[in-house]
Amino acid sequence: MFAPADLFSLDQTEHAALLEGCTHAWEALARIKAYVETHAKPQLLNRCQGTAWIGDQVFIGEGTEVEDGAMIKGPAIIGKNCKIRHNAYIREHVIIGDGCVIGNSCELKNSLLFNRCEVPHFNYVGDSILGYKSHLGAGVKISNLKITPGHVLVERDGKFVDTGLRKFGALIGDEAQVGCNAVLNPGSILGRKSLVYPNVNWRGVLPPLHVAKNRAEVQVVALGAARKSAG
Repeated sequence: MFAPADLFSLDQTEHAALLEGCTHAWEALARIKAYVETHAKPQLLNRCQGTAWIGDQVFIGEGTEVEDGAMIKGPAIIGKNCKIRHNAYIREHVIIGDGCVIGNSCELKNSLLFNRCEVPHFNYVGDSILGYKSHLGAGVKISNLKITPGHVLVERDGKFVDTGLRKFGALIGDEAQVGCNAVLNPGSILGRKSLVYPNVNWRGVLPPLHVAKNRAEVQVVALGAARKSAG
């Protein structure tokens, strides 16, 4: 499930050429920088609400709204009819498809977002590919750098595959959803229409149409009993 077509609808991005010839979808991450620098033809067809800072090497499509306080450093390519909300921070080498939402205080770098992807509230997305109609809940963080030395590894059939990447966040398949405050550790791969529940600390490969849940139980006691126990 690591080939681009296994995870993503390639007709839901204008930048499918970035993934051509990739045996594993993560190989495209190393290509994003050169691709964006070649294809980002500076033009701003958007409208701003308030004042935003937009760099010189940025393309923004028609119908996109950029709200006050957003910073788009570029190089970046942003599609049509997107919403770039207040205080969004779009760093270098980002490709955003049509109809996407980048929300308040979200930070993106070196990533590709397919059409209608939503990164709406307090999210970090680095060195990642997010599929068509994928969605991150509030506070979801995609960790893209191991705290130990070496390349990011991906487990397959009990064996580890060396991705050759020092920085690799996640591949999130079409229509996959990640619940609020979850963390995706480096090299996470989520299959199409999979779900990660809120607060899950996820690592590894989640197959399509599967759910990752926490098993921790919540204890409920009467208020008086709780106070007595605390005293």
